[in-house]
Amino acid sequence: MISRIATLAALLASAPIMAQQAGPNAEAYLDRIAALDDAGPQLNAVISLNPDAPAEAMAADAANLLLDGRTVLIKDNIETRELPTTAGSLALAGNRTRRDAPLIANLRAAGGVVLGKTNLSEWANIRDNNSTSGWSAVGGLTRNAHAIDRNSCGSSSGSGAAVAAGFAWAAIGTETNGSITCPASINGVVGFKPSVGLVSRTHVVPISSTQDTAGPMANSVADAALLLSAIAGEDAADSATVGVPRRADYHTGLAGFPLEGVRIGVMRGQQGDRQDVRDVFDTALADLESAGAELVEIQFEIDEEVYGASFTVLMYELREEMGKYLASLAGDDMPRTLADLIAFNQAHPQEEMRWFGQDLFTLAESTTDTEAYTTARATALRIAGEETLDRLMADNDVAFLVAPTRGPAWVSDLVNGDNFNGSIGFGTPAAVAGYPHLTVPMGAVEDLPVGLSIFGGKWKDFEVLQLGAAYEAVRSAELPEPGFERWQPAAGRGK
Repeated sequence: MISRIATLAALLASAPIMAQQAGPNAEAYLDRIAALDDAGPQLNAVISLNPDAPAEAMAADAANLLLDGRTVLIKDNIETRELPTTAGSLALAGNRTRRDAPLIANLRAAGGVVLGKTNLSEWANIRDNNSTSGWSAVGGLTRNAHAIDRNSCGSSSGSGAAVAAGFAWAAIGTETNGSITCPASINGVVGFKPSVGLVSRTHVVPISSTQDTAGPMANSVADAALLLSAIAGEDAADSATVGVPRRADYHTGLAGFPLEGVRIGVMRGQQGDRQDVRDVFDTALADLESAGAELVEIQFEIDEEVYGASFTVLMYELREEMGKYLASLAGDDMPRTLADLIAFNQAHPQEEMRWFGQDLFTLAESTTDTEAYTTARATALRIAGEETLDRLMADNDVAFLVAPTRGPAWVSDLVNGDNFNGSIGFGTPAAVAGYPHLTVPMGAVEDLPVGLSIFGGKWKDFEVLQLGAAYEAVRSAELPEPGFERWQPAAGRGK
């Protein structure tokens, strides 16, 4: 028992060091996952592992490639040739396609190594409105490394928790609306949702052809940008990626961005109703202003029609895109349609639907009006892009917009589902319009991380990353370290 405690303490102490390491250290990461994910606090962030990762990392490092054998954990809705791709559902437990998604092929070509797959909110949180983020039938409930009784948000729950816990150099998540940025913020790491079209979606279990994208999650903006450089690229099978104004890379020239004179719009109406979150946000704003940025206060309420229009888009595209993906799978016993998934869940209620149902799946199956969908898509894109992000930046003569990403992590509750504070954040316009959204840790509330969101115009991904790196360089807030224990009030706080 003493030696086990000593080993665990050493692993916990190594977290900041492990997170910054590059090169072929896959074996150390695998040991850490065994001690902290499979045993100890049992974060349940990792679903499956690549046993060949150490050898692959050594070979990639010797090849002198961009990522030099750095290890990356992959959300388990992205196909990799060596591991199943389940989207967290038992319906896809046997989904071994033995093919790499193009973004994974790009990762390997750049010298990145697939360390394993991460847990996620099952079906990327699109099965039911009453779900608990971070739970899947395959992986169980992902726990937050900062407080293991707290939620890790979703749907890239395992990717965010794994990076925070030091289980890999970085991870890849996917987002339709908040699924990279919320887990990154709540787990205290950097998360970047790129402009839709920068990264291929082929062989990624889909929700929406309009809004889906993959993106990096890492311990610094520089690492996130480096990973983006590796995975971004054109894919003839994904028309959204063809002919876009993509940079050769997103990490070169990132440092040294001057904040002097940069005009930044402050979304005061989206800072939320919690004073403690506002205080953390104000400290981040003061850091930017002290470095020379010009802050422009903005009061704005989005046209709420965007929410209904976007929801219609998601429901229609879920049925269409899921059917296309399932039809591509090999094997006679695989589901082929959304209706097949609904039937599978009905046949396995204890395993799949003990905690929540499939109301969204059922609604999507009946959302078939193409004309209504086409109108809704045009409405959603117009309001989110032209009438919100574009207009706010033009009318206020600002290059960026900022807001808190989310509040602190809530207690996980499988019986009652998630407990979001909907007053905090401004991520929906960027998600719906397909614009870049970066979240960077900006401090904590009661030792629970809170992120700063940075938004820019379509294809302004590099500029958004530049501002994020510049903010990191001037950030004054002390960031919390993962405790791998249940949350408890710090001494001297509250009574």
